[in-house]
Amino acid sequence: MNQDESELRFRAIYEQNIRAILGYALRRTASADDAADVVADTFLTAWRRIDDAPSGEEARLWLYGVARRTLSNHRRGRRRQDRLADRLRTELAALGTAEWLESLDRPAARTSAAFEAMRKEDKEILTLAVWEDLSSRQIARVLGCSENAAKLRLSRARKRFARSLEQRTDIDLAGGELTASDPEVPR
Repeated sequence: MNQDESELRFRAIYEQNIRAILGYALRRTASADDAADVVADTFLTAWRRIDDAPSGEEARLWLYGVARRTLSNHRRGRRRQDRLADRLRTELAALGTAEWLESLDRPAARTSAAFEAMRKEDKEILTLAVWEDLSSRQIARVLGCSENAAKLRLSRARKRFARSLEQRTDIDLAGGELTASDPEVPR
């Protein structure tokens, strides 16, 4: 089957069965978002295996089987996430915030405090540049602006971060709060 035939076949199967599969997922999940994930994964599998999909009414039955297995995988993943979240909550409670902060070295605490004090927009552009390792051109596409505007915003955000970092000459870790010794540090 060529690409055009596969696409037409998939579209027909999708249009004929989307409501039934969505209803199936909605009745078996806790939220509409979870149901949407199950439906998306079901039809992704159908697209990948379009040559295996039967015709007519059998296609719906086949999709129910795919949705059933997808739902099972989704539930297993959710249980793993819940167990991990419970374990992390327990470990963090046992560790305690003050002890964790004290375990940070002062430069890391200073950097973290300076970053957290920044405006949301500055944090976003810095994380795109540093953590996501995006170029100015790529940042411009993400932000929906020109490359020059992205360069200018990034430059200004870097300067504001440097100023914020310079103002944080001493970090007080006592009591579990990060505070700068300079009262002029913006909060």
